[in-house]
Amino acid sequence: MARYTGPKTKISRRFGMNVGVFRGGCLTGEHHSGVQLHGFLSYLVKVAKSGETYSILGYKGKQVRDQIHSEDVIQAFLAFAAAPRPGEVYNLGGGRSNSASILECIEKIEGLLGKKINTRYVDENRKGDHICYISDLRKLQSHFPDWKLEWSLDRILERMTQQVNP
Repeated sequence: MARYTGPKTKISRRFGMNVGVFRGGCLTGEHHSGVQLHGFLSYLVKVAKSGETYSILGYKGKQVRDQIHSEDVIQAFLAFAAAPRPGEVYNLGGGRSNSASILECIEKIEGLLGKKINTRYVDENRKGDHICYISDLRKLQSHFPDWKLEWSLDRILERMTQQVNP
């Protein structure tokens, strides 16, 4: 993977400024205000609970995303603030352990809610969508070994199905 060496990281390294850049993956949680084209997990739970129909856009629903709960995001920021490294760039997402396809998420949510989700397939993928995105967390974890994901995908979904209102 190419390393980002844009102006902010070069300047912060040169002058020893405690600036870090976090490239967020799919940040989520029970307070996320997901809509059809943004925040798919939150939106999917809202649609499932309301009984509306969820539109699966392209790739047969097999596109994979990694999910990270907002509390894990904050803990990463706090780890950086406690021991900053000037000019570093970090991927921040759920990694492989919190990865699932849209179809897998639908199945998990159906199991938690005890009901089938109404879906329809649209044979046109969302503009700019990726088939698979999984954050590589190795650099973040090597620089901050005490930071780890506390929220598994299953725990995120359990909380969301309990607390997200349609």
